[in-house]
Amino acid sequence: MTFGPITPPLATKKPQRREHHNDVYVDDYEWLRDKDSREVIAHLEAENSYTAARTATQEPLRQQIFTEIKNRTQETDLSVPVRRGAFWYYTRTVEGQEYGIHCRAPISGPDDWAAPVLGTNQSVPGEQILLDDNVEAAGHEFFSLGSFDLSDDGTRLLYAVDVEGDERYTIRVRTIATGENLPDTIENTSAGALFDPSGRYLFYTTVDDAWRPDTVWRHEIGAAEVADASIFHEPDERFWVGVGITRSRKFLMIEAGSSVTTESWVLDASNPTGDFAVVWPRQDNVEYDVEHAVIAAEDRLLIVHNGGAAVNFELVSVAAADPQGEKRMLLPHDPQIRLESVDAFADFLVVEYRRDGLTRLAIDRHDASGLTELDFDEPLFAVGSAGNPEWTQPTLRFGFTSFITPSTVYDLFVATGERRLLKQQPVLGGYDPALYEQRREWATAEDGTRVPISLVYRRDLVTPGTPAPTLLYGYGSYEHSIDPGFGIARLSLLDRGMIFAIAHVRGGGELGRTWYETGKTTTKRNTFTDFVSCARHLIDAGFTTPARLVAEGGSAGGLLMGAVANLAPELFAGILAEVPFVDALTSILDPSLPLTVIEWDEWGDPLHDAAVYAYMKSYSPVENVRNVAYPAILAVTSLNDTRVLYVEPAKWVAKLREVGADALLKTEMSAGHGGVSGRYSAWHERAFNYAWVLDTAGLNMPES
Repeated sequence: MTFGPITPPLATKKPQRREHHNDVYVDDYEWLRDKDSREVIAHLEAENSYTAARTATQEPLRQQIFTEIKNRTQETDLSVPVRRGAFWYYTRTVEGQEYGIHCRAPISGPDDWAAPVLGTNQSVPGEQILLDDNVEAAGHEFFSLGSFDLSDDGTRLLYAVDVEGDERYTIRVRTIATGENLPDTIENTSAGALFDPSGRYLFYTTVDDAWRPDTVWRHEIGAAEVADASIFHEPDERFWVGVGITRSRKFLMIEAGSSVTTESWVLDASNPTGDFAVVWPRQDNVEYDVEHAVIAAEDRLLIVHNGGAAVNFELVSVAAADPQGEKRMLLPHDPQIRLESVDAFADFLVVEYRRDGLTRLAIDRHDASGLTELDFDEPLFAVGSAGNPEWTQPTLRFGFTSFITPSTVYDLFVATGERRLLKQQPVLGGYDPALYEQRREWATAEDGTRVPISLVYRRDLVTPGTPAPTLLYGYGSYEHSIDPGFGIARLSLLDRGMIFAIAHVRGGGELGRTWYETGKTTTKRNTFTDFVSCARHLIDAGFTTPARLVAEGGSAGGLLMGAVANLAPELFAGILAEVPFVDALTSILDPSLPLTVIEWDEWGDPLHDAAVYAYMKSYSPVENVRNVAYPAILAVTSLNDTRVLYVEPAKWVAKLREVGADALLKTEMSAGHGGVSGRYSAWHERAFNYAWVLDTAGLNMPES
């Protein structure tokens, strides 16, 4: 099929049989999996050329959107300093530079807890540059900083970088006073390395052949890597492992977790070469998180868990010396509240939870006052603690944002309740939040379930009941919630009269654990039908029309995009699928692929269960492409992505071409799952996608 003079590339068919549970599927495009093949690379490059040609008319709009993002962003800026030990730590960005510069400056004294409010170009007395990501990234097409930790005495820096996009990091250790790296270099690690409190050892994790973090190692600074001790190995392929330390610096922690089960081990940090002890032995379908607290002068472990009937989790404490002993109930299970985490400080506790689909924060001051929830005066928002490394700090650092309020950082002085505004994300060019409206709508799903939709739009450009171009975003997996937050790039949509909406479909965690449980494994189709119901609601309520509605989702949300394209193509003008998991059944059948076995808890095990196989085959997008009128589709992927392999959207687009669909494939040839690195490159990528969205919705009207 041709579109004017431009002919789309057609992948050669090379049939391969896939047979499971007496079912035979012929895959014509599995050969595209070999990324070392010149033929595969040539095909991806041909797809990129075709996409560039097909979207050439969007170039002026792309450039305008990029310029808008750039002009609204404070390019030379500083993060809010965070105190750790004797220093304030912060990151600078400089106009024209892609990456951040990590710095520190000394505190004025032990009682200096008031974070300095720094000016954009302010020279900070005593400032030291710890790590300049721009220097580290020089000569690399991709750069990602993983682990970043300081020794407790502040003399050494541990950092890890990935320059391929494959999420394998090289750890290095730097002497801060000289800026020179020590000989200690450890390659092929996963994220999450840290120093022990003595600074003599560092702990890190490595991955197996399926890219699963499975082993925790201890490295002594100055020793050869071959002398590193393997201190924990997880043989069960469903589990990932990680290593951490409590805020009190009292205990080192190891956690092994699958999608539905966790197990933790603790070690007194004063004995870093000792043996870790299990907190609670693992029990299938029981998850728990551990935090150390001192309550009434006793070392206690605070445990948030979903054992027994605590579907939405409850909080108990146990003696640190006897974690499998008596449990003290602190916060019992509440079916209306999804308890998410607890943070312990010397003089207070912070509890984070969800109620009515929104995040909440509450403080317990270790007195008779009980929990005090922080209140906010917006109907939609997201709030969470952030940047609180110190055990004895009298303040709680938290962030707040909404669709219309830029990201805002506060310090709460816990003893008095005073909130001190430290910084709000600058939006240059005269941003006026009063011009924008945010609201909540409710769709009714096929089974009668009410599904929330969050919307934002310009009051003066959109009148509810009068159809407007709309971008509907969805995810709906892993209990991951998509909360209403501010985005500078999104203003380029809203200021052109577009509605932005989030469908909070089942499979996410917005309405608690049951919301997640009824959108996974053999109830996964609820995720897709919920999204379709949200689209129908927006159309029926007069917010938009099928000719002006575009859907967007990435990764597991890309699976959602592929599924709804097959279920209800007539509802959408376009579908933007970013690193989309659209060949789900093929991937989940292959335990040698990254992440597959651990994913069986999320999707089911089609390799060994015929019913799961049939269920997944009924919705997996590649297998269900059919001869219908599809909306325009843009699939964006990355060659080095290890989470969702590029081959999935490549096969999907090839299948869509067979039925005449207007499908485009854009592959970043030097990037991973998160796309390109560097902020300017990311802005260009977002501008490309948004220009396509606007054009598809009929809003390609760049200003002169």
